[in-house]
Amino acid sequence: MDVREKVKKVLAEFNRLHGSEANARILSIEGDEVIIEFEGSFCATCGLYDYFDDIKWEAMEFGLELEPVEVLEAVEDNFEHGRYVVKYRLGRKPVLSLGND
Repeated sequence: MDVREKVKKVLAEFNRLHGSEANARILSIEGDEVIIEFEGSFCATCGLYDYFDDIKWEAMEFGLELEPVEVLEAVEDNFEHGRYVVKYRLGRKPVLSLGND
């Protein structure tokens, strides 16, 4: 499974868990940079950045390291609805080598 497919699965799981509050979709993947758009009402009692960090934790389940590094765009309306574009750094978890590789 390539990186794009893994990120799609990460976002599918995020959307399954948070879909009533927020949805995420890939805008681009280039090199070690992943741009993700979040849109929704977002839980008022949760920290907004917790949503961005949740992607990081979901990615670990797929062997990816995704670290949010910058909010590129933030748009909020008067009805507790927002759209955020977040840049992530893509890395890889270290692989344990056994034997004489």
